Amino acid sequence: MNLNSEEEIINQLKDPVKQRDAFALIVRNYNERLYWQIRKMVLSHDDANDVLQNTFLKAWQGIELFRGDAKLSTWLYKIAINECITFLNKQRNQNKLSIDDVDSFLLNKLESDTFIDGDETQMKLQRAILSLPEKQRLVFNMKYFDDMKYEEISDILGTSVGALKASYHHAVKKIEDFFSKEN
Repeated sequence: MNLNSEEEIINQLKDPVKQRDAFALIVRNYNERLYWQIRKMVLSHDDANDVLQNTFLKAWQGIELFRGDAKLSTWLYKIAINECITFLNKQRNQNKLSIDDVDSFLLNKLESDTFIDGDETQMKLQRAILSLPEKQRLVFNMKYFDDMKYEEISDILGTSVGALKASYHHAVKKIEDFFSKEN
C-alpha cells in the first residue's frame, strides 16, 4: 500500500459512509502479512487464525481512536503483537506453564501442526528461535523474516533503536550457538 492510498484509506475510515469499505481494504491488504507475523509467535495455524481475527476485531473496535499519527501498518502490527502476547499469556495460565515450560509447549505445537511442511533445517531454526526470550524472538522475526527497519520495529514495540539492535545481535548469536551445539 503506498503512502497516497494509505492517506486515502485513513480519510475514508473517518467517513461513516465509507468506513466499512475502507476497513475491508485494510483487511485485504494486511491479512497475509499480519498472519505470518502472528504465526511466527504462536506457531499453530489455527491459533494464528484466531489471533488474526482478534487483531482485526480490536482494530475495528478501535478505529475511532486511530488518528493517523502512526502508519496504518505500525498501528496494526502493535495490535497484532499485543494480541499475540495476550494469547501466549492466556495459554501459559490455562496450561499452568512456567516461563521455562512455554518453549517446550510451543515446540510440541509446532511439531504436531499439520500445516508445517518444513524440512529438518527449518525445524531446527524454529527450535532455535523458540529458545529465545519473547522480546528477542519478536525482534528477530521482524528483522530477519519481515526485513523491517529498526525504526519501524521501534515504533511498533516502543523500544529504542539501540536496544533493538542489541536485542537482534544477541538473538543471532544465540541462534548461531544453538546450531553449533546441534552439530
